[in-house]
Amino acid sequence: MVVMRMTRRGAKKKPFYRIVVADKSFARDGRCIEFVGTHNPLAKEKGTQFKSDRVKYWLGCGAQPSETVRNLLNKFYHSSKKE
Repeated sequence: MVVMRMTRRGAKKKPFYRIVVADKSFARDGRCIEFVGTHNPLAKEKGTQFKSDRVKYWLGCGAQPSETVRNLLNKFYHSSKKE
């Protein structure tokens, strides 16, 4: 099963996450199929960025987003419609 999830990067107490598409059996910070975005929880504005065409492609192929990624996608797309 292919999933869309976050991998942790960054220094101690300064997290930075990459949003990746990976097989469910791969390790959390291990290899991935494709990198599709970033999330920086410490950034004041524009902390989340996605490659929207690739996200739509993988969701169309049946990739299942994790609960956190699903929430980020909802926030990202609802806030971009208001602007």
